[in-house]
Amino acid sequence: MGLTSAMNTSLNGLQLNETTIDVIGNNVANAGTNGFKASRTLFSTQLARTYSVGSAPTSTNGGTNPRQIGLGALNSAIQLDFTQGGITNSTSPSDLAIQGDGFFKVESPDGSVYTRNGNFTLNSDNKLVNSQGYFVQGFSANFDTGVVDTRVKTDIEIPLGQLQSAAETENAVLKGALFSGGEVATQGATVLSNVLFEGVSSGPRPNAAGTTKLVNLFADATTTSPLFQNGEVLTITPRKGGSDIDQQTLTIDANTDVDALMLFFKESFGIQTSGSSGDMTPDYTGTASWTPGVTISGGRIQINGNMGTGNDLDWPTASLQGSLGGTINLGMTKTQAADGESAISQFVVYDSLGQPVNVRLTTVLESTETNATVFRFYAESADDEDRDIAIGNGIFKFDGSGKYFLSDDERNTLSIDRPVNIDTPMTVTLDFSKLSGISTASAGSSISLNSQDGSGPGTLTTFVIDEVGKVNGVFDNGVIKVLGQIILARFSNPQGLIQVGSDAYRVGISSGLPSENPPGQFGNGTIRSGAIELSNTDIGRNLVDLIVASTQYRGNAKVISQVQQLTDELLLLNR
Repeated sequence: MGLTSAMNTSLNGLQLNETTIDVIGNNVANAGTNGFKASRTLFSTQLARTYSVGSAPTSTNGGTNPRQIGLGALNSAIQLDFTQGGITNSTSPSDLAIQGDGFFKVESPDGSVYTRNGNFTLNSDNKLVNSQGYFVQGFSANFDTGVVDTRVKTDIEIPLGQLQSAAETENAVLKGALFSGGEVATQGATVLSNVLFEGVSSGPRPNAAGTTKLVNLFADATTTSPLFQNGEVLTITPRKGGSDIDQQTLTIDANTDVDALMLFFKESFGIQTSGSSGDMTPDYTGTASWTPGVTISGGRIQINGNMGTGNDLDWPTASLQGSLGGTINLGMTKTQAADGESAISQFVVYDSLGQPVNVRLTTVLESTETNATVFRFYAESADDEDRDIAIGNGIFKFDGSGKYFLSDDERNTLSIDRPVNIDTPMTVTLDFSKLSGISTASAGSSISLNSQDGSGPGTLTTFVIDEVGKVNGVFDNGVIKVLGQIILARFSNPQGLIQVGSDAYRVGISSGLPSENPPGQFGNGTIRSGAIELSNTDIGRNLVDLIVASTQYRGNAKVISQVQQLTDELLLLNR
């Protein structure tokens, strides 16, 4: 009985070590498999044969211990090792590595399975798949808004080459720092013409007036040629804030008068004569009395620009050109420069067809109040469908510490007329919340566009996946939109998962149901794009384990050999 038991026990030991060697062989074979998780065998003792349970101590005897002989071992578990594998960089943005305890969810023909191998590519339908063609699962996102809906799970699709429709700009955010301690504006620039005359059939020529026809307007009292000719096209190149702004044109006919010419000047220079609230000079403390506009008196045309150095006007000699007579000299002379702390920004917004609309915005330190500084903005666009480039003005304020605050009288909208085939007018709301009134005299004032929500048409050219699994589509017009979000699943007992091959697992009886959430939640880990998790097989550890298992195997085989020799000795006793 004893020898037979020893032989059976050792046979059991051989089988167990064969299993261990199988597991080690599988680990080593998959040392180069991305996302592979190594396994290990766990042993436990089987029931023992009991000869005595022992006896309790007595007054004359110290008692005895149990006498038992074990009946070998059994394989209690083959345990997966889900520790983090090493991560290596790749050149593909679709390669993903998990840093944490989660699993990618992929959809196979037989249902959902889970994997740590993030070696993904796009198939012919632009869907993200693994090497077996299983669809990577994620949460859907609204293509227009980029909002992710975690209630809807779907295949991750990245439609490279898809055209994105244009988006009209509705909001524009400005940034920068304005010098609240600068010079408060008191006046705009003044440009004054020579005395102009109206031609008459006899007698002295009277001074020109608003109703004087341009074809009957003369530069002096004696010249015989009028300044303008019927059918002539005037081109003006306004100069404002030290820079040329877009040219404007006016076609003259027999009825075009000086009033029309003055309106042409006003619109071309973008002179704004009324505020967004209906008053260009609201009654703030420190605001000067200044009336912008274009007028004529005593035969002299006077142009009063808006306040602020950024609105300062200049009239070089060749500013006004006629298509028939060349340079038209009205004797325009700058008699006064504009003052007031200013900053100028030029940026682009988009209409409903995605066409760019250029905006020039000037801020001016207009006045000071108790514990507040008031700035006014003036906005212009040569892309306005009307000839008048002025598209709005308004005020915004900073408190005594230079921090922007929204006041009841703030006006912050622009209205831009567009062609009839486009939604018009387009209205843009300006956001000044990223501006501060803290700057220095040496730094001066500066302002620029921080962001705006419009865009021209664009094509999806590439994508980036961030650490929380959001798939960000990058369009060639600079727009970035969220196309979806990768799902990461987490199990309460990942050891209970069942391997199904192809680096994948399915839910097991003891694994628990998956908790499927965006990366970075509930301990499921984060995602690293352009990287792959390597196998976590420890070659050195496995080779040592192989030596141990081989030694144990030989030991059990030796026991069987010795039992066989002893059995042979017993058989010789009858001879």
